[in-house]
Amino acid sequence: MYVNTYVIPVPETQKHAYIDLATTFIEVARDFGALQAFENWELEVPDGALTDYRRAVLAQPNEKIAVAWVVWPDRTTAAQAHKGMFEDPRMHKFDEPPFDGVRMIQGGFEPIAFFST
Repeated sequence: MYVNTYVIPVPETQKHAYIDLATTFIEVARDFGALQAFENWELEVPDGALTDYRRAVLAQPNEKIAVAWVVWPDRTTAAQAHKGMFEDPRMHKFDEPPFDGVRMIQGGFEPIAFFST
């Protein structure tokens, strides 16, 4: 199993545009082999003593934090999917994403502990 994660600062005024992108992204990810995908919108993101989500992405006062993750069967599937996903015609309407992608944090992880019901 392999998990891609994303932390994204999104202007509050772009919430609906982000939901449109997130919904399409999940559909495309599923079609490229994702096992699960989650898109989440900030409701409670406390300020930390040294760092926090908002500081990590240099969020502005008018921005909310979106956190997303995609679960893949393995790293190879994820890598192959990423090549094809962004060439998929469904993603072309988002050539101008509703957020500043330069401040997005992303990474790939191997799960070491989890539970599922």
